[in-house]
Amino acid sequence: MKALIIDDERLARKELAGLLEKYDNIQVVGEATNADEAETLIAEKHPDLLFLDINMPERTGFDLLEALDQAPHVIFVTAYDEHALKAFEVNALDYLLKPIDPERLDAAINKLQTTTESDVSHRETLHENDQIFLKDGEKCWFVTLKDVRYFESEGNYVRVRFKDQKPLVLRSLNKLEEKLDPRIYFRANRKHIINLRWVDKIEPWFSGGLMVKLKPTSDKPDAEPEQIEVSRRQASRFKELLSL
Repeated sequence: MKALIIDDERLARKELAGLLEKYDNIQVVGEATNADEAETLIAEKHPDLLFLDINMPERTGFDLLEALDQAPHVIFVTAYDEHALKAFEVNALDYLLKPIDPERLDAAINKLQTTTESDVSHRETLHENDQIFLKDGEKCWFVTLKDVRYFESEGNYVRVRFKDQKPLVLRSLNKLEEKLDPRIYFRANRKHIINLRWVDKIEPWFSGGLMVKLKPTSDKPDAEPEQIEVSRRQASRFKELLSL
C-alpha cells in the first residue's frame, strides 16, 4: 500500500517514516510539507493512504481533502486532541496524537488491514464504492458514493443528499457529472443527478417526462418520498438504463 506523509514539521515526518519502516505492507512514496505540495504528490503518486497533519500553514488537512475528487484512506496525525472528535466525525480511518505512540500506530495499521480495501485504481470515473470528502462550514464528512441519493445544483454549488445530511459544496454539477459512473448516476434534468440504486417508483409526468420517487432512508422509513422530475429530453435514456 502506497502512503504519503503530509506534515509541516520535518522531525514529525522523519519520526513517522522511521516508525513505518517495519511494516512490509506500507510503502512511503513521498512526503509533503503543506497542502499544495501534497496535492501535487497525490496526483503524481496516487497513494492509497495519507498520514495527514490537520494544522498546517495556509491550508489545513481538511482543506486538502476538500480539494480532492476522490479521498484515499486517511489516518490523521495531530498534536491537538481537540481535533480528534472532528476526525471521527468525518469517518477517518484513525487518528494519532503527537508524539506518536508505536502501539497506537500498530493499532491503526491493524485497523487498516481489516478495512475492506476499496477498488481504487485512480480512475477518471468515480464508482459507487469510492468515497469523497465533503466540507460545509465547520462540518466534514467522508461519504461513500452509494449512500448519496442525489446531487442538486444551487447556483455555483451542489447540494449533496445522503442519510439525513445535505451539505452544500462548491462544485459544478456538470463537472461532477463527468466524474460519476453514468451507469449508476443519471442526469435527470438541469438541476439533478440521481443515484439509480435509490429509485423506488416511476410515474408518467407532464409533457412526456417522468416523476421518480426515491426509496426512504433507513433513519426515516415513513417519511414522504423524495421526488425528482426526469425531463422529457432525458426520459428515453432513463427508460433505457432501467430497461423500462
